[in-house]
Amino acid sequence: MQRFIIEMGMGNDLHGQDYTKAAARAIEDAIRHSSLPLFPALGVDHAAMDVQVTVGVQAPDQVDTDALKKGLPRGKVRVKAVEGGLNVTNPDSGEVTVIATAAVEAFLDPALARQAATAAS
Repeated sequence: MQRFIIEMGMGNDLHGQDYTKAAARAIEDAIRHSSLPLFPALGVDHAAMDVQVTVGVQAPDQVDTDALKKGLPRGKVRVKAVEGGLNVTNPDSGEVTVIATAAVEAFLDPALARQAATAAS
């Protein structure tokens, strides 16, 4: 498979220390401004696309990756959580703000990717 799109995003949970919520917001931020007009232009089904999402948070074991898959409307989706992101502790209250980062990558079969590149040029 050949990568043809990578989008990055950032999301946070200000008060609940919910790593899944912060990760979902990072994914939403990454895809919010994306459109994939090449699929209908080429007559390629979105199901042909593999989507790999990597979210970085300070507690990756607390991320519900299955729940995050539901926020991605196209392709065969895989989500993994890795150590990253940032926790910021309020020195006055001790409350922790969770900051997550996300990379959303889309892959196509190389033959379809060549077809897309040819059509775009």
